[in-house]
Amino acid sequence: MTRLAIGLLFLLSALGAFAHDPGLSSVHLQLEPGNLSTVLTYNESDISTVIAEDPEAVRQGGSKIQSKLDALARRALSLEVGGVQMEPASTAAKLDQNKNVEFTYSYPWTSGVQPITVRSQLVPEMPFGHRQSFVALGASGNELARGLFSSRETTATFVPDEAAGPPSSHTFLDFFLLGIQHILTGYDHLLFLFGLLIVCRNLRQAALLITCFTVAHSLTLALSTFGLVQLPSRWIEAAIAASIVYVGLENLLRGDGKLHGRWLLTFAFGLIHGMGFAGVLREMGVADGGLSSVAPLAGFNLGVEAGQLCIAAILLPILLWLRKTPRLMRVAIPVASIVVAAAGGCWLVQRVFFS
Repeated sequence: MTRLAIGLLFLLSALGAFAHDPGLSSVHLQLEPGNLSTVLTYNESDISTVIAEDPEAVRQGGSKIQSKLDALARRALSLEVGGVQMEPASTAAKLDQNKNVEFTYSYPWTSGVQPITVRSQLVPEMPFGHRQSFVALGASGNELARGLFSSRETTATFVPDEAAGPPSSHTFLDFFLLGIQHILTGYDHLLFLFGLLIVCRNLRQAALLITCFTVAHSLTLALSTFGLVQLPSRWIEAAIAASIVYVGLENLLRGDGKLHGRWLLTFAFGLIHGMGFAGVLREMGVADGGLSSVAPLAGFNLGVEAGQLCIAAILLPILLWLRKTPRLMRVAIPVASIVVAAAGGCWLVQRVFFS
């Protein structure tokens, strides 16, 4: 059991570098009189994997990194108008203050209704599960097209007819799948859920905690998406890590099955996790979009719940089966709780001092 605990601790500590893996980038296309501008934004950690450099080296910049970014910018985007490959009048690569790498392009543009095809060529080279939001705006600022790129779908074609409005798309399904992917790769959220469930003695206790967590994070996810609640992402990420530490320590101090009042604690921490979920929609430009945010919000939230329930459906039967051996559980719960608290502590230090 001690060896298992040590192994799990090393594994979860390694996953700390990937907790809340950004996994998101964006393509923003703007049509203006005489000019078509495009901005690609990537997290520096994702770019570092493509250029085979340490994220810290990318952050520091320098001539070597800039040279690699310039070369990457020249192949990151392909744009066609009416089936004809366009060459940008200017291309630039730079680091911003938010740990992002931006590639900017400017193309000559003559107003018309010829189809425009945008191909994002770096997404297949990004870490597993990476998604890229795409939005095209007209000269008046209205939305012409929106979509999500993945390793299997890297192209979008639209006709820049502002009078016609944005084409219909399966945004609800896209965001539903994104919600599932986000929770399945959100190791911190999953570890928090694991910490809650390992001390549940029956399905009733587990259902109560899962319901409290779901209601709470759905509430702040919606409030944050519509701009009614705003907190710095650094605070939120640190608070999520602190919630994991607290749950692990509480399991040790309160003992197996002593859940009096834990529903309230779960609800409170669920509010924090919901604001963390909302960061995904903000990065994709969905937040503060009024009624247009409803479908992406609903799809993403339902995807998160579906992924969460799938994990619980796998985990709970195993935990309840293990409870048939009380002697094993008397050792396993403290060991697992130590692992939870230690992994949360690693993330907390990382997010407070190194982000």
